[in-house]
Amino acid sequence: MKSLFFARLLRIFLVGSALFSTSQFLAAQSTTASSNYPDRPIKMIVPYVAGGAADITARLVAQSMSESMGQTVVVENRPGANGTIGSDLVAKAAPDGYTLLLTASGPLVINPVLYKKVPFDPVKDFSPISMLITYQYVLAVPYASPIQNIGQLVAGAKAKPKEFSYGSTGIGGGGHLAGELFGLLANAEFTHVPYKGAAPALADLLGGQLTFTFEPLVTGIPMIKANKLRGFAVSGIKRSKGIPNLPTMNELGYKGFDITQFQGLLAPAGTDPAIIRRLNAEAVKALKSPAVIRRLVDDGGNEIVGGTPAEFAQQIQSDLRLYGKLITAANINAE
Repeated sequence: MKSLFFARLLRIFLVGSALFSTSQFLAAQSTTASSNYPDRPIKMIVPYVAGGAADITARLVAQSMSESMGQTVVVENRPGANGTIGSDLVAKAAPDGYTLLLTASGPLVINPVLYKKVPFDPVKDFSPISMLITYQYVLAVPYASPIQNIGQLVAGAKAKPKEFSYGSTGIGGGGHLAGELFGLLANAEFTHVPYKGAAPALADLLGGQLTFTFEPLVTGIPMIKANKLRGFAVSGIKRSKGIPNLPTMNELGYKGFDITQFQGLLAPAGTDPAIIRRLNAEAVKALKSPAVIRRLVDDGGNEIVGGTPAEFAQQIQSDLRLYGKLITAANINAE
């Protein structure tokens, strides 16, 4: 009996030792992986077409991070379903730090409250790295348009309901929400035309197929300065440093108008915290690059944020509540 007891005790000891050794081995592997990171190219997914606001930010940040980390950061555009397709790809990717998501607010804080079914959870399926910038939109018409001010735009829409159109990156996108809020506050009817990205919407606006747009400042300001667009107002609560002569919608009498969104960098949930810390440091460093500041702030009118993963996570939670209220108030239905 004693020999049987000691034999069982020995087996328990050996199994326990093996498990302990395995856990030590896995921990050592994780530490080694994070200390060697990155040892191959990193893919940065942008869930929109090339040439839009998020794509511009991604390419600037990726270039800066590539130079700093000594490893290529490749931008890959995966548009569709208002940013859902590319975002879902990252949510389901291996949490190894080699597949990242650079997105605007829409897929994370608008789609989940706009659609009944979204294939990922914006809180549980991602590890926030850093919020990068916040940005406004500019209400603009083609420079050749006979509409010279916002009063004429509203008067025309009231005289010919639904004949005045505007484009956006899709239902629930920032430009769409800005247009819906504009219609509510102006008591006017506008026709919304959704696109797969900002670039094709802008092309149709310049081609005269649309009446106006709420264009992200990073693409809108250069067009205004080049006399291709005529800007009327910005969508945030304060004027943009990039184009300070334009008033806010609030200043023009549309009280309570505030459509300000973010762009941020995320990884799949479960990514090693050490890798998240490294990526956060690199992203924040990239935002201090003179080339990034010149394009995004001086020329684009955006606000640099940076910040910690925890702060970005809190912003996502807050905006989910904010846009839930707006979508309900505007009765926006994407189904």
